[in-house]
Amino acid sequence: MNNLDKQYQSLLQDILDNGVEKKDRTGTGTISVFGRQIRHKMSEGFPLLTTKKMHWKSIVTELLWFLRGETNIKYLVDNDCHIWDGDCYKAYVKKHKHAIRTEGDRSEISIQILEKQLIYPKEEFINKIKTDDEFAKKWGDLGPIYGKQWRSWQDDFGPNKLPLFWPNNKIDQIQNLINELKTNPDSRRLMVSAWNVGELDSMTLPPCHYGFQVYTRELSVKERLSYFEEFFDCTSNSENMNEHEIHIELSKSNIPTRAISLMCNARSQDVPLGTPFNLASYGLLLTIIAKEVGMVPYELISNMGDCHIYLNQIDGVKDQLTRKPYSLPQMLGKDEYHYLMDLDIPFSQKIEQFKPDFWKLENYQSHPSIKMPLSN
Repeated sequence: MNNLDKQYQSLLQDILDNGVEKKDRTGTGTISVFGRQIRHKMSEGFPLLTTKKMHWKSIVTELLWFLRGETNIKYLVDNDCHIWDGDCYKAYVKKHKHAIRTEGDRSEISIQILEKQLIYPKEEFINKIKTDDEFAKKWGDLGPIYGKQWRSWQDDFGPNKLPLFWPNNKIDQIQNLINELKTNPDSRRLMVSAWNVGELDSMTLPPCHYGFQVYTRELSVKERLSYFEEFFDCTSNSENMNEHEIHIELSKSNIPTRAISLMCNARSQDVPLGTPFNLASYGLLLTIIAKEVGMVPYELISNMGDCHIYLNQIDGVKDQLTRKPYSLPQMLGKDEYHYLMDLDIPFSQKIEQFKPDFWKLENYQSHPSIKMPLSN
């Protein structure tokens, strides 16, 4: 049974039925509700919606971009992922228009002429990002967004905890999370935050999903056997053993002893476009982290603040609500991925070698894609 699509469709219907109209920064207008949650057991399948076709490669590429600590869209564009094109282009246009209108005493006609001459159309702008490294370096960066905060949060305190700016004193939250999971898996501080209040004004867009927390617990003998019965003949081997002995036998086959869950938190959710991506992205992140620390991916939880549908997305939403979900797919790592993850090197070094084609979907059946506008 596909409970994920059903929960998602219920959320869409909830917004249509109970949402209030609100203005927003894009000028498009939304209908919105506040404070909703989706929970998904990873054992029921990979959390990729089936009521519309999802662009899997873009989901993977964006997550790897975050994990690599990058903030320039060139990596995305080079890998045919265009999720952030609009935000980057909007910032580029805004900066140019401001410069043109504030430099000298110009008439409105001359300003419009200069804007046409100096500002690239969006398609040409994206092509310049792809083909011109210097242009990409200057105009492709989005500021200290997700990747920067995940991998190199700036610590402004010196070794004696006195205020002191150290340019190279960065905190790698992802590597720290992995280290803590391996040494103190019952910690209640297994968190990563992208909401750096000191740098929000420097970001092209403040984080929508602003942080996540993971939680682990020990698996019972029954759970270990049910998850991994193909590795252990429970009928012939376990009937004369006590629980402790079964645990030992399972551990000899490197069967994980713990389950790990992930809860992501979002202040703002474009539910027709952003939520499906976030669910799949954090589902993949949970799977990768679980593999690195030798645990079983258990539950994905998405907490959402302002859940909205843009007014120009309503027709597409109504179409999606008429569709019956298919069974969820499975997500498998390719041999290159498993080989890399088995190496005894820091996780941060493995991240640098991840490629978008390391993960493939199995038995993914979906309805056709739905064209819905993205408001920037």
